[in-house]
Amino acid sequence: MRRGLRFVPLALLLAVVLELAVFVLVGRALGFGAAVLLVFAASLLGLVLLRREGMRAWRGFRSAAGAGQPPGRQVTDGLVGLAGALLLAVPGLVSGLVGLLLLVPPVRRLARVGVQRTTERRVSSMVAGDLFGPRTVRVRQGAPQPTPRPQAEQPEQPVVVDGGRAIEGEIVEPGRN
Repeated sequence: MRRGLRFVPLALLLAVVLELAVFVLVGRALGFGAAVLLVFAASLLGLVLLRREGMRAWRGFRSAAGAGQPPGRQVTDGLVGLAGALLLAVPGLVSGLVGLLLLVPPVRRLARVGVQRTTERRVSSMVAGDLFGPRTVRVRQGAPQPTPRPQAEQPEQPVVVDGGRAIEGEIVEPGRN
């Protein structure tokens, strides 16, 4: 079993306790009926948005696939939207607030970038390239800065390709196929 998975039951228990505590606090502040109505309205909104976000994710995936582009960005954006709608649909005030935040465009962009980076770290470069397209690599023009070397060694001459201009390439990690 993976190390992180053993903490999932504890995290779920803490989430339930947090949801109950927030519900009790809101119930005391607004009244029990208002708290129940708030949870019901959030869940109903989440169910409506779940269908909309699912259709949006599917259309984005199909348009990227039809245009011959890597579908990773649309897929991750759709997954973040679906996760937000699902959290909003789950009864609870804290999960509803987190779900609502994931549907706000700036927060959604941050979450999408985080999901993309995590995915790129966990899969091979080839799969990441198929999902998200080629990675962008910065290349400086001009002679590379010399690195300090011991006096006994002769410094290697840098290899200059294509007159020192940037060239397109692919990063291949050793040992990953």
